[in-house]
Amino acid sequence: MKVMFLFLFLIASPIWPIGQNPIIGDPFIIINKLTNELAFVNQNEIKNIYQVATGKTEELTPEGEFTITVKAVDPYYRKKNISGGDPNNPLGSRWIGIDANGTDGRIYGIHGTNNELSIGQFVTQGCVRMQNKDVEQLFEEIPLGTKVLIINSQQTFEELAIEYGAIKK
Repeated sequence: MKVMFLFLFLIASPIWPIGQNPIIGDPFIIINKLTNELAFVNQNEIKNIYQVATGKTEELTPEGEFTITVKAVDPYYRKKNISGGDPNNPLGSRWIGIDANGTDGRIYGIHGTNNELSIGQFVTQGCVRMQNKDVEQLFEEIPLGTKVLIINSQQTFEELAIEYGAIKK
């Protein structure tokens, strides 16, 4: 009986991973590597569009549908042993980790930067870089489990949001 109840609860739960596409109205992030822009979609509309930086080469920033699995304030930079909050930390003030390429959200992510002049450029090792003020705003609006689409497309954000089920027309 308990197992059946748990199974029914998980199926009805909004965090149950039924498919990669979001449910209309749920928060959804679209990153277009062609334009180096990120769109935040919520409640059936595009709320904000931000400039971002992506991979030095096209293959560095993975494409596909992913899920946010980790969120951190003042993240620690493991590669060079730099504490969170340190002005030399290239991750900036926030880390939003995604499960790209079968990782756990600690390898690929959306994060701030200590070099805001890099925004709009193709300069990263694979992550998506944002201005700190922008990633801080986004961080507050998205829960764990939010779906993220990374794509290289000539379609508009509205067309992509409709195609991937984040907006209903």
